[in-house]
Amino acid sequence: MARVEIYSTGMCSYCVAAKNLLVARNLAWEEYRIDRDPARRAEMLQRSSQRRSVPQIFIGERHIGGYEELVALDRAGDLAPLLAAGA
Repeated sequence: MARVEIYSTGMCSYCVAAKNLLVARNLAWEEYRIDRDPARRAEMLQRSSQRRSVPQIFIGERHIGGYEELVALDRAGDLAPLLAAGA
């Protein structure tokens, strides 16, 4: 199973929605709060090609994007195979 990472902040409704989707799919993730850790913010910017919005979601080494991209993957039936492939 591929590792899921989410860069988030404490006041982000899309971050909560992304985590709720993962909970609904019985998936675990690692969360990095960029509002508490400036080093994680810099890391997120580097990994996401300078995207500043949250959440920024990664599956394995693949940058998924934000909540809307995660939902689109799930609805298209591409989320489970991506996780199983280890991305």
